[in-house]
Amino acid sequence: MSITPSDPKEYRRQLKAVLNNQFLGQTLAKFSQAYQESRRNAFLEYDFAALAKTVASNKDASLPRLMKLYDQFKAEAEKAGTKVHLAATAGEANALISRIAYKAGARRIVKSKSMTAEETHLNDHLEAADLQVVETDLGEWIIQLRHEGPSHMVLPAIHLSRAQVADLFSRVSGRAMDPDDITAMVHFARGELRRAFLDADMGVSGANFAIAKTGTIGLVTNEGNARLATTLPRVHVALVGLDKLVPDLNAALDILKVLPKNATGQAISSYVTWITGANECAAADSRQKEMHIIFLDNGRLAIARDPDFQEALRCIRCGACANLCPIYSLVGGHHYGHVYIGAIGLILTYFYHGRRNARAIVRNCLNCQACRSICPAQIDLPRLIKKVHARILDEEDTRPVKNLLLAKVLPNRKLFHQIIRRAYLAQKPLAGRQPVIRHLPRFLDQAHGFRSLPVVAKKPLRDRWRALQKDRPKRKQALKVAFFAGCLVDFVYPEQGEALLELIKDRPIDLAFAKEQTCCGLPASMMGEEATARIVARQNIRALDPAAFDYVLTLCASCASHIKESYPKLLAREKNWSALAELLSAKIMDLSTFLSQVLKIQPPSAKGPKTAYHAPCHLCRGLGVHKAPRRLLQESGFDYIPTNNEEVCCGFGGSYSTEFPEVSARILERKLSEVEKSGAELLVTDCPGCVLQLRGGLDQRGSRVKVLHMAEALACRLGKPR
Repeated sequence: MSITPSDPKEYRRQLKAVLNNQFLGQTLAKFSQAYQESRRNAFLEYDFAALAKTVASNKDASLPRLMKLYDQFKAEAEKAGTKVHLAATAGEANALISRIAYKAGARRIVKSKSMTAEETHLNDHLEAADLQVVETDLGEWIIQLRHEGPSHMVLPAIHLSRAQVADLFSRVSGRAMDPDDITAMVHFARGELRRAFLDADMGVSGANFAIAKTGTIGLVTNEGNARLATTLPRVHVALVGLDKLVPDLNAALDILKVLPKNATGQAISSYVTWITGANECAAADSRQKEMHIIFLDNGRLAIARDPDFQEALRCIRCGACANLCPIYSLVGGHHYGHVYIGAIGLILTYFYHGRRNARAIVRNCLNCQACRSICPAQIDLPRLIKKVHARILDEEDTRPVKNLLLAKVLPNRKLFHQIIRRAYLAQKPLAGRQPVIRHLPRFLDQAHGFRSLPVVAKKPLRDRWRALQKDRPKRKQALKVAFFAGCLVDFVYPEQGEALLELIKDRPIDLAFAKEQTCCGLPASMMGEEATARIVARQNIRALDPAAFDYVLTLCASCASHIKESYPKLLAREKNWSALAELLSAKIMDLSTFLSQVLKIQPPSAKGPKTAYHAPCHLCRGLGVHKAPRRLLQESGFDYIPTNNEEVCCGFGGSYSTEFPEVSARILERKLSEVEKSGAELLVTDCPGCVLQLRGGLDQRGSRVKVLHMAEALACRLGKPR
């Protein structure tokens, strides 16, 4: 039975150890690249967004009536000779399966791959009951022999090399196995598993669908093991989560259209099996199979009633949220989940396996939105991860000191800004006359030294604003635009704000800076402090007064995405604020979109330097902006060079890079290696947080590649009248 550290420090120590596993990192990175290409090809003739919307809609319609669907399924299945049971807990489900085995005189059990059985730790229970259990999916069999859990929902043994498997098979078989002789290893596994199938008294499976209208279960597999496990033994038990109930075949087929494509990039899986009722079975004395279907609750009904988390039950177990996750691609599922892995695992662990197993891993999220963008059921996974974090904090007796400080300081704008201003003096001994801090004091954690850190500006943008605007002429019929600076532009990179003013100085724009604006609140949300996030959301809405402006412009993609997506959700239940939050959400805009769609800038004739682009996560996925930045660079004369993984996270994630610096550093290393490989002289991005991470990393590498915010890059080319 797997145990995940509840202590964040112990969890971080485990992550540091696994990061040194070069094989794992290389394997997962290669898999991610190959998966993306296969998936892209699989969906070429399909509208993924439309399919995902249909799946989400169908699931949402079923969730409030799960028990009605269960009753309908039970009635139809029992007409066909199947015995249907409902287990309230994992322990109850396991006990029921062992009782069925004992009553039927079944001592040898074969299992097809089932995440629900992993959830209940069924193998441990059956083995303790002196029953022989053999996993028949090749990957599951391998990890069973190694006494491990799966490291992926679809590819459970992805973390193992051929040499490791050969060594395992050598020990099991008693003869040496050549890791390069794949055929011999396959023949050995096939021989062992076929013997288990033929000797088995009982087969255990899961199910991808349970169709209420006909009492039918559906299984989607690639190896055919599920067909053998459900047909050869005289007893078949299917363990199925209540969330797998669908009303009819059409709803199941809607899921089937997207499941294999999103899971493995296949047009369709090798085997799709439908089972209705207890069928004929030559191994049974009665010539008819004994069939049981056990539906597992284990918290599902409670989740279905929870307005904050019910969408988590839309999950179809495709594993794609891990396939694109930059953290998973470094550390694998054994360290990025508990039983369920990836983003959905960070959520479901809390409900299925308790707060203790969830409290450390739930912090390990960059909020890069990759999982959300690929989810075939439109689950807002990053938002739910943050909500789980918030619930865990609320349930515990003590809060981390940094959370207490944040909740104390962030709502007090004047105190918060005063602390940032004083940081300028505190950093001087470390930076000297340099614009960056390259060496941290020895008493600090040296894991944070993977990047140089920028110094806080002596004079923030808010103090420069009046002088910068002093000579700007007033124009009739000017667009009224509020500027939301965000903490980094205001206090660390005021030159980015100045570049914006240079860009628009000859345009008919009345740009206003509200001195009462403060942090967008994303750091509070990331740390599970929802109450604090709501307070600062109200402060910013009050300061910006969205009804008074045509647009609200920001240079920070993270701020824009948080304001657009999170403010309406944070304040949805507050009558006096929800409408204003929606209005601000509608008017907030990133720089690239504003320049491209509103100002419609014209390109200069001169050619610029070789330029790579890094797409901030909250721009390309949070705001759905993909083409505008690249088009801007090309139209502005830059020699734009596409690079691999442009839309993969840089590893910053705000406070994430300070809490998990080793992971952040590895993600950044991959990103910068691709940039340097391209031969680019300049790297441009649309987020000051990404500037901090990318510029700091390149500085520590001694790289000649220069990093600029889009505003800075364009200002020198487009700011002056032509």
